[in-house]
Amino acid sequence: MIKDFSGYKILVVDDIPANVLLLKMMLEQSGFGVLTAQGAEEAFSRLEEEQVDLILMDVLMPGVDGFELAKQLKEHSDYQEIPIIFLTALNTSTDVIKGFQLGGDDFISKPFNKEELLVRIRYQLNMLEAKRTIKRQTAELEKTIAGRDALYSVIAHDLRVPMSSMKMILNALAIKAKEQHGNEAELVDMLHSANEISEHLFVLLDNLLKWTSSQLGRLKAVPQSINLPELVEGIVEVSSIIAATKDIQLNFYPSSMTGMEVFVDIDMIKTSIRNLISNAIKFSYRGKEVDVVVKLKDGKAILEVIDHGCGISQENQAKLMNLSSHYTTFGTENESGSGLGLLLVSEFLKLNNGRVFFTSKEGEGSTFGFALPVQDFSANESPV
Repeated sequence: MIKDFSGYKILVVDDIPANVLLLKMMLEQSGFGVLTAQGAEEAFSRLEEEQVDLILMDVLMPGVDGFELAKQLKEHSDYQEIPIIFLTALNTSTDVIKGFQLGGDDFISKPFNKEELLVRIRYQLNMLEAKRTIKRQTAELEKTIAGRDALYSVIAHDLRVPMSSMKMILNALAIKAKEQHGNEAELVDMLHSANEISEHLFVLLDNLLKWTSSQLGRLKAVPQSINLPELVEGIVEVSSIIAATKDIQLNFYPSSMTGMEVFVDIDMIKTSIRNLISNAIKFSYRGKEVDVVVKLKDGKAILEVIDHGCGISQENQAKLMNLSSHYTTFGTENESGSGLGLLLVSEFLKLNNGRVFFTSKEGEGSTFGFALPVQDFSANESPV
């Protein structure tokens, strides 16, 4: 709330000089800066000369009356935010309604009470200052968001690419070291650890960037036709290297490699599959198996990632897809996570007309998966 009104200027518009003088003296004694005008033309001249915070005007003036002047001011982009208080002898409900409809912010009938007028003026100025504060804070927020988005762009370009390259190099080194030195070599263990860490960092960074884009409404699905089993097979092959660092066998079971064409954004679906498999590895015990199943059911292409790990309690299952709870927990070997993976999968499946599902039993394991509509080619087939 404003305590010092000395920095605010009020424009008094009235065609009667005595009224103008009276209002000027009263307002100046209360600490306001005051400008005066005896008609519409002079009012516009004053507005061009100085910034005004509030307009106090009579309605009954020769030529352009107060109602018409208010209408003109509200249609002018430079003056439409200035609050207007009508100070007039007109007091019928019709006049009051008309005044508000034309953009007036308050309506005081003559003869007026000085204290009432000052209270209403202060109220309008407090409202004006609140709007200015919101506008200023909005501009600052937009600037901050623009800076943040620029930072994310830098991260996406300057960090994601080298991180991906490092991950590929570590994969190659781990395979080469195992071939030359066997499983017992210390070098192999170190490379496996570095490889696993780089994979976790890459997944975290990728999820963070994509989640941010989705929340800003900037992530749009660009669908194209793809064979789902073939896509999954490639991801399983790459993920097997990471699974091996935990002595986990990754099995791929497609019911068929044909007849499961889906029309989706390939990058979104690849990210979703990678997240589900990564989570299954994270929550599986060393030496166990993870099964990746692709099948056709009720006209839907179904992916299931089945682990035999620690499972999830009933209480925590309710938190998984809840953004406000931001549920995350450590893996079976204290692997950390951001909690964004499943939320991102859910978001991506919605953008591709699919759905996510899961079942889990604590101490026995979990099944996470999704369903996508199979592409119908019949509409595109030409009659024989």
